[in-house]
Parts: sequence; C-alpha cells; structure tokens
Amino acid sequence: MPRLDRRTLLGATAALPAAAMTGANAAAATQPAQSVDVEVPVTATLAQWLVRYDPAALPPDVQKETARTLLNWVGVAVGGSREPAVNKAIAALTPFSGPPQASIFGRRERMDVLNAALMSGIASHIFDFDDTHLKTIIHPAGPVASALLALAEYRPVSGRDFVAALALGVETECRIGNAVYPEHYAMGWHITGSCGPFGAAAAVGKVLGLDEQRMIYALGLAATQPVGLKIMFGSMTKSLHPGRAAQNGLTAALLAQQGYTTDDAPLEGKDGWGQALSTRHNWHEVVDGLGSRWEALLNTYKPFACGIVTHPAIDAAIQLRDENHLQPDQIDVVELRVHPLVLSLTGKTDPHVGLEGKFSIYHIVAIALITGKAGEKQFSDAAVNDPAAVALRKRVKPIVTEGVKPDQVDMVIKLKDGRTLTKHIDHAVGSTEKPMTDAQLEAKFSDLAEGILPPDQVRKLMDLCWHAGTLADAGDITRAGAARA
Repeated sequence: MPRLDRRTLLGATAALPAAAMTGANAAAATQPAQSVDVEVPVTATLAQWLVRYDPAALPPDVQKETARTLLNWVGVAVGGSREPAVNKAIAALTPFSGPPQASIFGRRERMDVLNAALMSGIASHIFDFDDTHLKTIIHPAGPVASALLALAEYRPVSGRDFVAALALGVETECRIGNAVYPEHYAMGWHITGSCGPFGAAAAVGKVLGLDEQRMIYALGLAATQPVGLKIMFGSMTKSLHPGRAAQNGLTAALLAQQGYTTDDAPLEGKDGWGQALSTRHNWHEVVDGLGSRWEALLNTYKPFACGIVTHPAIDAAIQLRDENHLQPDQIDVVELRVHPLVLSLTGKTDPHVGLEGKFSIYHIVAIALITGKAGEKQFSDAAVNDPAAVALRKRVKPIVTEGVKPDQVDMVIKLKDGRTLTKHIDHAVGSTEKPMTDAQLEAKFSDLAEGILPPDQVRKLMDLCWHAGTLADAGDITRAGAARA
C-alpha cells in the first residue's frame, strides 16, 4: 500500500489548525502556547458529570445530531466492512477471539465484544469518510460507537441510554481534544486514537452504571492507553487507530467496573496524560460549560471520500459541471486558486492507485468534473487509472494564492470554445456552515452499502439509526447490519 511522504504531512501540520478553525479559535491558535490550569480536579469533575448526567435530559438538538452521527458512522462501517484491512484483521485475530458475542456490520462473522469493537473501528475509518469534529480533526464516532454497539449486542442497553452514552462519549473525547489541540497533534499524535479511548471509556462506563470513583478509574485506564501516530497516514494502520481506541476504552470501562485502580488525576496530574502527550493544555475546555455547551453539535459529515482541505474544490467542480452540463472533452484548462495546505497535503500529480488519488488535487478535481461525485468509488484503482481522468488531471492547474482561506477556492474553467466558467466557494457542503442534509446522509449511506447489503436491509438499518433513542434494545442496530448470507 502506498505511503504518504512524511515530510509533506509534518510540513503541513502548522497549517492544520487554521484549516480546522475559524474566528476566535483560529486567532487563538496563532498565539504563543500557554498551559491553562483550573482549580477544580479535572478528571474527577468530568467523571462526576458523566455519572450524574440524566439521559432523559439530553437536549432535542443534541439527540438529533447524535442520530445523524450514528447514521453516518454505520454507513461508513458497512461500506468499509469488506476492505482488505478488515479481512486481514479478522483473519489474524479470529483464531484467538473469544466466544461469538457481537456482530460486525456488513459481515457474517461474529467475534467477542472486544474484537468486534476493534473491527468496527477499523472498518469505519478505512475510507477516511467518517465524521469530523473540525475544531480538533477528531473522528468522534469511531471509537465510541464501535465500543458501545459491540457491548450493546452482548449486554442489552435501552435506546435512550445508548444515545445519551454516545453523546457523552463524543463530548468527552472532543473536550479533551480541545484542551490540547493543536500542539498535541503537531507532536505526531493521531488525535482520534489518542483521545478516542476517553470517549469509549466514558460511554461504556455510563451504560455499565459506574460510580464516580470507578468512572475516574475508567478515564485513568483510557489515559494510559493512547494510540496512533500520524506517520501511519496512508497505510492500513491509520484505520487501526479508532478501532484500537474503541477496544482500549471498552477494556478500560470493564476493568474499572471491577475496581481496577488508577491515579485519581490521570488527565491533569504531574506525569499524567496532558503533560506526557502535549506541550500545552487548557483544562477549562474540559470542565467549563458541561451540559450547556455541546461539542456534538459541531460534528460534521463528509460528502466526499477524501481530506476536507479538498472539499471546496470538489464542490466548485461539481457545481460547474452540473450547471453547464460539462463533458471532459470540452475543457481546455482548470485553474483553481487555493490555500497552501491543498498542495502540501494533496499535491500528488500522478497517482497510480486509489489511495494515492485521495491525496491528489489533480485527480480529485478531474474525477469530480467527469462523474459529478467524489465518493469511495471515485477513488478506486480503476478510477485513478481511467484514461479520461488521467487526461483531464493533466489540465488541472492549482495555484497557491495569498488571501485564499483553507475552506475557500476560486475555480476558473476555460473551455475549448472560448467560454470561461467561474465559481467561488467560501464553505463547502459538509461544513458547519453548510451541513449535509438528512437526505444527503441517507444517499451517502445507500451508496456505501450498495453491493454489501440488500436495499430492504439498508432501509431498515437507516430507520433504526434515526430512531435509536426509542429502541428497547440498541443491539438491534448491529444485528440488523450483519450480512444475511
């Protein structure tokens, strides 16, 4: 499998906060790094809130966004379920797996709860098409939903409790991510893998009914199990990170349930997680506004199966194609004015396999103009080597331009008949400013599940996700997503 150039990734790190933040957050990221402590015990305060939170109090807007998060995540888990990384992981670990306790989306195999959580996390991230908390670039659902759903099939959990636990888990990992981003990410950590265990531990701990001391233990056990290096981007191991985060967080909660002890200040204490994994931490991000400010409401969903930095260009290309009924042979040249991050991360001019195509702005724009889409099928080996795509991407000319923001693009298409078409994008579809609609999320789900699950099963699975909060048994979701034959 191809690998991304390490220098390219690390060289772009400094620009990543600007790509993920706007307004006050972006301004703050440019200030000198300073750690900000609080007078309250951080881990204990978070644990107390998690244990005492009443699932019935979850605000309606948070419930709805959690359902959207769940739907999007189940869709990508089904879509990635037959990929080589999942096949290899199941082949490697099945001989050592325990009893068949939990299903795996899109597959017939069943595994023990811990390994089922691992497989779901791998499958859901293999396409890099899962949800994204833009403030931290965390993919929140993978670690949390993978752990919760594996456990829910073995140990019944009501839909109401499941949805609340999913929201609380997302809140926990994103708040901890807020406290250390961007410095933690710049050190080389894949933040989904390093913060994900906290989300999984909090969510599972909630449905297990842990008391405050045991919830502290669960968070402490999560703190000692971070996973994920950015150097793995571009390899199968990147998708291992949310899977292992799910498995580690689930393990943490199960151990804590038995009274397995940890330090009581694993986040904020001397030689704790914050000190070891980041050059800066702001613990106010963890403890302030618990229950009134929800990070879940800032979650976003990708309409395109590649890095967010390319989404404005894709949006512009698809709009110009559809508005003008463009055919590839009409196009003379495509110029796009972009932020430097675009070429830093996606400057591969001549991709040869599908994964490389995700890191080629040239292929990305070409395939969007040809097909009007940028889903997983547009990043197959066949799509990257399609003669029409190869020819058109040679006429794509990205130009790094001062003043263009990371979430903007100016596209100019010059046609062979002399016409010029232009499109400016401030915020691409899928951003917090232009979120995907419910209908678009369903279309994405259906496209990912095509060829894996039959249409009637896809429809039932989507309905279960939308109405998860009303289910008597949340394990019905995973059971409904397993392959029938």
